Amino acid sequence: MAEVDRFAEIRPYNDDEVAAAIDRLIRDDEFIGAIAKYRFGNLVNGLGWLLKPLIRLVLRYKWAGVNTVRQVQLGVASYMQRMIAGSTDGVTFSGLEHLAADKGYLFVSNHRDIAMDPAFVNWGLFSCDRDTVRIAIGDNLLRKPCATELMKLNKSFIVKRSAKGPREMMKALGDLSAYIGDSVHTGHSIWIAQKEGRAKDGDDRTDPAILKMFYMDGKKQKLDFVDYMRTLNIVPVTISYEWDPTDMAKARELYEKAQFGRYEKGEFEDIESIVAGIVGHKGRVHVAFGAPVQDGFSDPDQLAALIDRTIWSHYHLFPSNYLAAGQQDKANEREVAAYAERLARVPEAHQDLWRQMYAKPVENLKNI
Repeated sequence: MAEVDRFAEIRPYNDDEVAAAIDRLIRDDEFIGAIAKYRFGNLVNGLGWLLKPLIRLVLRYKWAGVNTVRQVQLGVASYMQRMIAGSTDGVTFSGLEHLAADKGYLFVSNHRDIAMDPAFVNWGLFSCDRDTVRIAIGDNLLRKPCATELMKLNKSFIVKRSAKGPREMMKALGDLSAYIGDSVHTGHSIWIAQKEGRAKDGDDRTDPAILKMFYMDGKKQKLDFVDYMRTLNIVPVTISYEWDPTDMAKARELYEKAQFGRYEKGEFEDIESIVAGIVGHKGRVHVAFGAPVQDGFSDPDQLAALIDRTIWSHYHLFPSNYLAAGQQDKANEREVAAYAERLARVPEAHQDLWRQMYAKPVENLKNI
């Protein structure tokens, strides 16, 4: 009897599923329509009948030989190279020497950008011949079938945030915990944000609830918290952007929440944030990998605080951060002018929140 695939609903695609997933993508009208709109704008309204079949033909030709996860990753790497050249002033890495090539790690990362945070972590690993990570992604971002196909092709696994009722939620969390543990223990690294959602105010803090979820499978096995968490090889990761392409949108959301107590997200806002994060100018980017956490904690709160201190201490502070924190002496004239020009584009009512977003990493560093 065939073995039951416990993680079938949430895991990324395996090699033998890649070709069929690509075929489904090429047949997906919404996916093809989105590409046509992105590449040809309003032309698609009158010439869609011609453009869409042509796009399908091009994709079939381009992806004809793609049959493995590794080949998908190589395609993504090629795109990353072009994206880095076009939207950054360089990407640097530190701490990769802490990582052994033959081990799985649980990368617990600060979270500023939906798509680019794990992408930059992957780029660092790929650049030094390490295997890329399996990426945690909330099902709130997978409302379209084509989005699910794309993410699962790119080694993403699903976090079921939409689970309803205590029993369904506990099962979803238990499966997620088991999947993360199974991945790391079999040599497959995981990327997951330190809390649900991006740190829109610039305050990078780990939610102890995430760490309790990691432990659920260990607890089920009647293992001690510290002993089990050591086996997960938790590596705090700090991603620092000189400029956040979505900073104005974040400031607007923070302002509306402060003024009106709530913020109504638009139907396509998450997708717009993803696109802005990918194509928008980011300036310099630095990704710092901490050493695997093995000691210095006895419970989820202490572990969360330890991860926070590591993330804060490894944040690469740029002139944008120092200037927002009022430290004018840490920037030259050109950097001051660039900062002033960017701030001037922010609506006046949102400017304090925008500044606080960039200043927060400076403040957190003082609190270690």
